[in-house]
Amino acid sequence: MAQMKSGSRIDPAGQRLTSVAGDGRTAPDHGSSRLDAGSAPLVSVIIPHLNDTENLNRCLALLGRQAFPPQSLEIIVVDNGSSTGFESICALVGTRAKAVRASNRGAGPARNAGVAASRGAYLAFLDSDCRPEPDWIAEGFASLKENDVVGGSIRVDVEDAAAMTPTEAFEVVFAFRNAMYIRSKGFTVTASMFVRRAVFDAVGPFRVGVSEDVDWCHRARKMGYRLGYAPKAVVGHPARRTWAELKRKSDRLVSEAYALYREARYGRVQWFAWAWLGLVSIVPHFVYVLATGKLHGFRNRLSAAGMLCRA
Repeated sequence: MAQMKSGSRIDPAGQRLTSVAGDGRTAPDHGSSRLDAGSAPLVSVIIPHLNDTENLNRCLALLGRQAFPPQSLEIIVVDNGSSTGFESICALVGTRAKAVRASNRGAGPARNAGVAASRGAYLAFLDSDCRPEPDWIAEGFASLKENDVVGGSIRVDVEDAAAMTPTEAFEVVFAFRNAMYIRSKGFTVTASMFVRRAVFDAVGPFRVGVSEDVDWCHRARKMGYRLGYAPKAVVGHPARRTWAELKRKSDRLVSEAYALYREARYGRVQWFAWAWLGLVSIVPHFVYVLATGKLHGFRNRLSAAGMLCRA
């Protein structure tokens, strides 16, 4: 695979970028990096992080086993104010990635800070708790030959498939249905997203306070960019295990979705229609739970059905 030169994302002074504030300011890198300042990576992997060191450590270990030329890759971890302090994150990252700090809280600002510090001609977005398969980068990158933006496949992982918690069973069925999101809703989640840098720069950064992945992809598609699906670009994502975890996720998604609806013409009317449709959809979703091949055993199906009614 031939290496390509990136755009102008290197500091004019020739220094690597490490500390990025929410307003886009950067500072020289005093830590380690997988690449020398003079080399240009082909792909930059952007990973936002907040108080999730165990999963981050696993994610970085799996990225180190990618079937992709390591000299063509840079990995950027964007810490969003972890309680252990930035220096501890730098120590955890070590030589495996470049440590970046974003002062503004939120996944959107963190990803934006990572992009600002990156130098790759292509960008790959990943969450710190994701578990990329060895071909994740290679498959996602290959799919950009025919598309401008690509979403990968996301597998929901559980601790014990034979005895899932009700929340795990629900997540296995309904979480991260990225193929459906791409084909029916016109967006990919940023837990597994690939894009040409030129496209990202043209569309602009992720917004704050809305469903940033939905908003960004819809903006890209309105500009004529092609969104595709890469089924072999697989990452695992741990299922939430408790109702409290699921409710926090649901509350956040509903709040961000409502913020997007409010911006549209007759958005409030559309929002109430969507909410009522959600209630009506319980019946077909219940049938789907009973029939899906994602779950095995009556107990797991009953658990997922119970969470469907509760959610």
